[in-house]
Amino acid sequence: MIDICMRNSQKCSYMSPVGSMSRSFRIVTLLAIALSLSACDEMAGGAKLVQVVDPLDEHQALARDIFRELVEINTTDSVGDNTVATEAVARRLLDAGFAEDDVEVLAPAPRKGNLVARLQGSDPDAEPLMLLAHLDVVEADVDAWERDPFDFIEEDGYFYGRGVSDDKDEAAIHVANLIRLKNASYTPSRDIVLVLTADEEGGEYNGVQWLLETHPEKMRAKYVLSEGGGGVLIGGQHVVNEVQLAEKQYETLLIETDSKGGHSSMPSSENSIYALLDAVGILRNYEFPVTLNPVTREFFRRSSELHSGPLRDAMEGILQEPPDPKSVEFLSEMPFYNASMRTTCVPTMIQGGHAENALPQRVTLTVNCRFLPTESREDLRERLQSMLGDGATVRWKSSDDDPSSFTEAPDAMAVIERVSQTVWPNVPVVPIMGPGGTDGRFLRDIDIPVLGVNGIFIDVEDDRAHAKNERLRVRSFYDGQEFLYRLTKALSE
Repeated sequence: MIDICMRNSQKCSYMSPVGSMSRSFRIVTLLAIALSLSACDEMAGGAKLVQVVDPLDEHQALARDIFRELVEINTTDSVGDNTVATEAVARRLLDAGFAEDDVEVLAPAPRKGNLVARLQGSDPDAEPLMLLAHLDVVEADVDAWERDPFDFIEEDGYFYGRGVSDDKDEAAIHVANLIRLKNASYTPSRDIVLVLTADEEGGEYNGVQWLLETHPEKMRAKYVLSEGGGGVLIGGQHVVNEVQLAEKQYETLLIETDSKGGHSSMPSSENSIYALLDAVGILRNYEFPVTLNPVTREFFRRSSELHSGPLRDAMEGILQEPPDPKSVEFLSEMPFYNASMRTTCVPTMIQGGHAENALPQRVTLTVNCRFLPTESREDLRERLQSMLGDGATVRWKSSDDDPSSFTEAPDAMAVIERVSQTVWPNVPVVPIMGPGGTDGRFLRDIDIPVLGVNGIFIDVEDDRAHAKNERLRVRSFYDGQEFLYRLTKALSE
């Protein structure tokens, strides 16, 4: 059981230590824990963090060197160069003895290179294991950072630099582990395919989409290990190792209201801003129905075992058929749990009017929705339109086909749990549905199981992915490297 204590009030609030999205979003999950300042002194089952690794073995040293090289290559969409990064990786693999035919840099445009590399397996009929990571990073405000974001710095038990926790840590680990397997003359039963891509964080040339469209034969896989999950640290304790098996889908809708306009000196009740405010009020007070799927049902079941008190009762109550209303109300107050139970839609932008002395003729509200993988875009739009009635028009800003973003892979999950226990005994493995998005959705859409797991433990109160002064615990990086090495072998045998 984990009880997060608010010592200043001598009360205990029951907040979850679980809740990674892609790691870009995890900080939202448990902000309440960060505000609580500290964890209770007694934490059952947690593995204590070791701060430093010294000296490094040859495999750790290689991973660190690759990590440094990748972080110091600017791969932002605006001015960075993903091709330079992929070519650097390609040189390392070729120098390690990989055949030229097994190492490819494929680019749809300048600066947008993707790498596909292959460690050949013994069974040509076996579907490969894919190791997926993106090399691009979000923009970094150099003036806001205490250090140059594109200098790789190790200091006080942390690695600093843009991308150290999203997602160049996983990229470096996969490259180092693949070289380690090659140097050990390891021959897997199935091919191991490393895919490092561009534009996951934004841009016109998303690598996974482009590779699926232009080189689909290179993207087939039995399983994919990708970002989206990860470990949770609270107060230096390893609390839970998360595996993302599902993602919510992304949809942006526009809600528009119209009126005839006129001079502001002669107003009437017919005003598109008033109409939009009415629509916003309806949207604010509306709650989508609670709908659990196999992933979220298992998430709440396993998470309930980590807690006591009201949170445990609520998690058990949400699993009832139908869900207990008081449990729904309790969990709805916590953003991550609320997002795990239902579709959500929230206003993010508003535009309207054309002059300060004129009545507005049109006002547009941008609404970002994250809908469940079991629902459809068209059902979402129709629901909102029905809810708002004739006073507003709901239309898509953009629309794609509905991907499934849902993975059922009990055999692979069993392997993950077994391997995780060899690294962190007594730390539970919990499946999650990510409220945010990763490139895994494009592969789940064609029924390739994607397992968002890395074994890299992040402090929930200090997750800096996408933020200034991004950092990652040194110990977490090397532990994640060992975990992913063992997992890669186990899933490729």
